[in-house]
Amino acid sequence: MEKIITFEDFTKVDLRIGTIITVNDFPNAHRPAYQLTIDFGDLGVKKTSAQITTLYQKDDLINRQIVAVVNFPKKQIANFMSECLVVGAVKADDVLLLHPETKVKNGMQVS
Repeated sequence: MEKIITFEDFTKVDLRIGTIITVNDFPNAHRPAYQLTIDFGDLGVKKTSAQITTLYQKDDLINRQIVAVVNFPKKQIANFMSECLVVGAVKADDVLLLHPETKVKNGMQVS
């Protein structure tokens, strides 16, 4: 088990549902990755990169809802500014995206 945190620590992480609206290759990334544009409803549209190229094709990601952390500071990745962090389960070097079972409103909070 990782380091124990308090419930108050957990409440600081803003997890939201968003829908992927564009997917582009990210040739400047250190490891193979996509650049994603994600619609978070009232929170707006945010961009991120994700190392998910081995399990997901670009066309399979369009209109897919995902879970992401939206309150991290922006982070420069190569020549790209990441504005959120997509959440997934890590299996070896592959990332399996977490997502709601049914379609929900973009921006819905995960708790």
